[in-house]
Order: sequence, then C-alpha cells, then structure tokens
Amino acid sequence: MTKVVQPLFAFFGTPLFAVRVLDALEAQDLLPALVITAPDKPRGRGMALTPSPVTVWARARGIDVITPQTLKDDAFVAELQNTQWEVFVVAAYGKLIPKNILNIPRRECLNVHPSLLPRFRGPSPALSAILADERSTGVSIMQMTEKKDAGPVVAQARVEIEEDAWPPKGSVLEDLLATEGGNLLAEVMPEWVVGKITPEPQDANKATYTKKFIDADAQIDPDDDARQNFLKIQAFDKNPRAYFIEPGNPSTVLRARRVIITEAEYKDKKLEILKVIPEGKKEIDFKIYRASHGDTPSP
Repeated sequence: MTKVVQPLFAFFGTPLFAVRVLDALEAQDLLPALVITAPDKPRGRGMALTPSPVTVWARARGIDVITPQTLKDDAFVAELQNTQWEVFVVAAYGKLIPKNILNIPRRECLNVHPSLLPRFRGPSPALSAILADERSTGVSIMQMTEKKDAGPVVAQARVEIEEDAWPPKGSVLEDLLATEGGNLLAEVMPEWVVGKITPEPQDANKATYTKKFIDADAQIDPDDDARQNFLKIQAFDKNPRAYFIEPGNPSTVLRARRVIITEAEYKDKKLEILKVIPEGKKEIDFKIYRASHGDTPSP
C-alpha cells in the first residue's frame, strides 16, 4: 500500500473543538508544521494567563506555535509567506481570516465546519442543531472565502444520531462532529492538494444562520414548551450553561439566585429536572433542592 505523502500545512484553531480535529488528523499521521492560535488569556479565580487548548496540544508535540493579537500584523503575514505552504486548515479559530492570508498557500484554505452547509452557517452550528431538534446533521470541509462559511464545499459527511440518544449534550455533539470533521479532512486533504477534488458551490438560497450564544440564551423559562426547555438544557451544558432563576424573598431579604441545571429527562412530553447546581454550592439532586426550598417555582 502506497503511503500518503503528508501535505505541508499550517493549522488555525483555538478551543477543544480544534483539538479534536487535530487528534483525528494525528491518528492518520497528518500533523501541521505550524499552529496559529489565540494568545494566552487570564482564566480562573487567580486570572492566571492560560494557553489555549490548541497551544497545549501543539507544544506537547514540539510543533511551533504563533499567537498573534491580530492577523493584520505585517510581521506575522511575512512569517507565513516565508514557507511554501500547500494548504492552511482552519477549525474554530475565532477570527475572520483576511484574503491576503487565505491566498498564501498554493491550495488556499480549508475549513472544518460542523454542519451540512449551507445549513447552520456561523459560530454555533452544533448547539443550533440541538435547539432546532435536527437529529440528522453532519460536517463539511469548505474552501474558505472572505465571506464567512459561504465558500464552496469540498466534502461532506452526514451524521445521524440514534433516536434514543437524541438530543445529546452540546459538548458531546461538538466532540463527535469535530472528530468526524477531522477524519473527513484527513481523507480529502491529500487529494485536495494535488487537485483531484472540484469543490461545489453552496446554494445561498438554502442558507440558515447561527449566532454566538450569550448567557441570556441559556435561561429556562417555566412557561416555555417542555421539549424546547429540554433541548436548551442539553445544548447549553457549558459556557453558557442552562439555568433558571430562583426568586428572592423580600421578607427574608433573600436575593434572587441562579440555579444551573446539569441533568434532566424528557418523558411523556414532560420535563423532569434531575440535578442542579445552586449558586455558590455543589451539584445536588433536584428533589433534595426542592425539598429544601419549599415551593420555589421552577421549570
């Protein structure tokens, strides 16, 4: 069997999603020669500068890492231009990549996107699929253009979750799609760099769009549909996390508090909350929480 020659490529990515893509590439003996990721950020109670997950992954393998504050820096662009790259790979980098960088590699840039484009363009396709209750989803490898997620599709793979496993947690679906995306990229990248694949333009008329979710999006409203609330609880299992507000009590000067929902079930068209994390406390069984809070309203 002829061994596939590894393309010379650089990788742009930042969070755990990008690490899953890199893991899948590594399993196929495809490693980037350079990683571009976000600068270290203050995290935790001590606000210590912490490297991105991709930085940690790359340094553990002795791969050079660049963490530019901006992609418009002339010195950074010049450094990229010093190598005869065949392709750049982008997976959840977090910044729009300008045309002058997209055009540096001989075969330009490929993006790993966790949806079946043109469905769910934008920053949160996996979570949006859960919220839309779309059990059939997938991943796309797209040739990047200046317009976000609008480039022609190089390859796609459909992923359909078993009915009894749907909806999964948001982080679980993101990990699954990242791995599938990395596997698909590993298949097509060698053929892409030698010009054996012709990308297919997207049908812009069928495009749907996602947004970057904020804390308010994860709040559970007891008046909402039980199924929709369950989908939100499953989708928002990390940053943001699904929660409801425990009302305050003026007679005891008790302020309103947030209660994070960590586990729930949906049966017979009813939502049952199983575990929660009250503000400032550890995770407990929801029945114990309710017993200790009397008739506190909840979803």
